[in-house]
Amino acid sequence: MEEFEALNAPVSFVLPFFDSLSMSLWLILNGVLLLVSYLVGSIPPGYWAGRLLKGIDIREHGSGSTGATNVLQTVGKAPALVVLLVDILKGAAAIASVHYFYSFASTYSLIPLSVNADIWLPWAVTLAGMAALLGHSKSLFLNFTGGKSVATSLGVLLAISWVVGLGTLAVFALVLAVSRIVSLSSITGAIAVSGLMILTHQPLPYILFGLLGGLYVILRHRSNIQRLLAGSEPRLGQAVPEPNSQPPA
Repeated sequence: MEEFEALNAPVSFVLPFFDSLSMSLWLILNGVLLLVSYLVGSIPPGYWAGRLLKGIDIREHGSGSTGATNVLQTVGKAPALVVLLVDILKGAAAIASVHYFYSFASTYSLIPLSVNADIWLPWAVTLAGMAALLGHSKSLFLNFTGGKSVATSLGVLLAISWVVGLGTLAVFALVLAVSRIVSLSSITGAIAVSGLMILTHQPLPYILFGLLGGLYVILRHRSNIQRLLAGSEPRLGQAVPEPNSQPPA
């Protein structure tokens, strides 16, 4: 019996060591995953559309945003549609990468024994979604400027829960049909996300994404809110005042 216990002593010491080492690697991999999500969100199709098609820096025209709405007003309908789709795909890709990584890690036993992947996954998805939103609005490739994260957040929502994503899109479309004001529609959609998350019984991390992501989108519309209150916010198809060299809000 004493010999058996002596043989097991090194094992009892080694296993926690390797689990600790595995946890360190796990945290690093999750950090890399968030960085990838940020970089994916940073891809600036709106800026490229302005440069390639009109030779302009879209941040110096219209609202100063690199999003699809400003592309529509300064470059054209077809480029705006492409930018919209790419921005949506950026958000969806960030979430898809998290699911792929966790599936891969589970298949090849990369998840530490002390980690409950079912608990970690929703939080990783939420953080990756926020990283993608941050990347879109504070792009590494545009000196930390960008758009207002509306289309990218829609992509995130569709990847998290297509019901919530389509519900948010329906709210946006309804308000747009009535008001013809894109910013008001975006703000209303951002407000509706949290309620839709709760109504569809989403996990707590996703509800928090609805709250924080929605708040972030609203904050990105500060200049639009000022124009809405002043009654000067342009409707769909109307020109937007030049940003006067100020960074987009």
